[in-house]
Amino acid sequence: MRILIALLALAGLAACETTEGFGRDVSNLGDEITEEAQEAQ
Repeated sequence: MRILIALLALAGLAACETTEGFGRDVSNLGDEITEEAQEAQ
């Protein structure tokens, strides 16, 4: 699971071209991590 999250983070960083895009990518990644943590409980 950690490898998947790391790959998604790298893909998101590679895809964003602006600071605003980077912020959205980080926010989306945080949402995914939160969802995974809730499912694990």
